[in-house]
Amino acid sequence: MRTSRPAAGGRAPLRSVPRRLLLPALLTSAVLLLGGAVAAIGAAPPVPGVVSPGTDAQTWRPDLAGDAVGVQVAGGSARLASPRAEQRPGSLRGASREGFLDLGSHTFARAVDRVTVPVRADTPAGTAVHVDVRGRDDAGRWSEWTPAAPGSPALLDAPTRTVALRLTLVAPPGGATPTVRAVTVQADRVTAGSRALTPRASYRVFATREGLVGGTTANGHVITEDDQFVALPSRRALDADGKGDYSVRVCTEAGRCATVPVWDVGPWNTDDDYWNAAPPRQNWGDLAQGLPQAQAAYSDHYHGGEDGFGRSVKNPAGIDLGDGVFHALGLQDNGWVTVEYLWTGRSGEAPADVHLATADRSATVRSAPASGAVDMGVVGRAAQVDVTCRATGDTVTGARGASAEWLRIGADRYVPAAFLTTGAAAPVC
Repeated sequence: MRTSRPAAGGRAPLRSVPRRLLLPALLTSAVLLLGGAVAAIGAAPPVPGVVSPGTDAQTWRPDLAGDAVGVQVAGGSARLASPRAEQRPGSLRGASREGFLDLGSHTFARAVDRVTVPVRADTPAGTAVHVDVRGRDDAGRWSEWTPAAPGSPALLDAPTRTVALRLTLVAPPGGATPTVRAVTVQADRVTAGSRALTPRASYRVFATREGLVGGTTANGHVITEDDQFVALPSRRALDADGKGDYSVRVCTEAGRCATVPVWDVGPWNTDDDYWNAAPPRQNWGDLAQGLPQAQAAYSDHYHGGEDGFGRSVKNPAGIDLGDGVFHALGLQDNGWVTVEYLWTGRSGEAPADVHLATADRSATVRSAPASGAVDMGVVGRAAQVDVTCRATGDTVTGARGASAEWLRIGADRYVPAAFLTTGAAAPVC
């Protein structure tokens, strides 16, 4: 997003933030602010405020190892790594240091939908450790990352046997780092079936061009020219670099669309999952679903016209577009787009005959299964798309070799199957 960045320490003083903002943050963040004390797990006395799992609870004790961004693991502990001098942030974010440690996934013997995660950590004043979990359904789709906080376990949107875990370590710039020493996952099931179904979220929001080639996104991706990804102002939908579990379809009024992964956090805020209703919207719960806090601040002087970090909001952006997305959509300037958040509504929104596919590389979307058909947009590398059926058309050579098969991903929208990896074969159109 082309706007000025706050100076170091640019976060607004804590006393200037209204109490109504502090309470949701405390309730939805898995934060252990113990002032250097250690929270016990295992056979030790339980952490105050932690909800005890049911008698049918299952346990997973992951090693502190996995994909790390800005986190170093040594001697069985995880702590924030020292930032590299040449490293520049991607989308506009707050002044805090942040790092992620993805601890992988675990498959339980029985389906679960409530997850409690006691953490043993040293957290000096001003630092924090957040815990997020997610579940995978039978079709391979992951739910949104859901906070598992002391006293407030994560409630997944549907029972699942496969659960993934991610830690986020936060500290002030140049200050001490939290240190995580052990994590335990305790999971059980509290519903007899799936929760109420919700439609897939789709909203019209203001988009800005991220640019910032050479910068580093929140997930560690180094931005290149014509990069095809977006930033959303919440880590609940942040993908790992090279993954597309959380993908969006961004469309202009002219009908051009780009389906790309979410690889950065921003613009403006880092805790504004505005596509969710409240609850589980993490913050700004008095705003309408689909209304980004930055848009309300810019247009209606909401929160004094400032974002969550006390910065004056200069535009109403609810999404940042990588340069490749900006160009693929044919945009000439920042403007309004319609965004479909493809991981939402997964508990029943998609018809039974829709299959999941992942792009092996960037592919042009055509109006018919033919190389010369009208260019309708793009599917970016690693993005996930819904496939309704398959058709025979022109032979195209891609990452999967030569194939005359095309996949229909929407009305009059086709992508060569040679560029996508699919699970079960879709029906013939």
